[in-house]
Amino acid sequence: VQLQASGGGSVQAGGSLRLSCAASGLTFSVYGMGWFRQAPGKEREFVAAINWTGSSTYYADSVKGRFTISRDNARNTVYLQMNSLKPEDTAVYYCAASIGYYFTEERYNYWGQGTLVTVSS
Repeated sequence: VQLQASGGGSVQAGGSLRLSCAASGLTFSVYGMGWFRQAPGKEREFVAAINWTGSSTYYADSVKGRFTISRDNARNTVYLQMNSLKPEDTAVYYCAASIGYYFTEERYNYWGQGTLVTVSS
């Protein structure tokens, strides 16, 4: 199983980025997908999750209304659209796959390598 995250970069506060995570080696359409992030010196935290059909999503309070998770099962890809970015969004962002629909990292079976997002003020 491989989860390949991409789309990170540097952006000014208020800007936008879209992260992508391409999955291979698994039946993507039966997995719930999540995004997590780890800021420098902090523990990894939950950002957003989407169920296997894309009909249900859930967000951390810190990103609600600014970030949108979506998926394209035909392309085996999950996305994270990030708008109105803030310096505190600076982190390495990880995608993960779970049999189920969960919001805590211990329930996720597979992890991508991470992509760095840097937001400057």
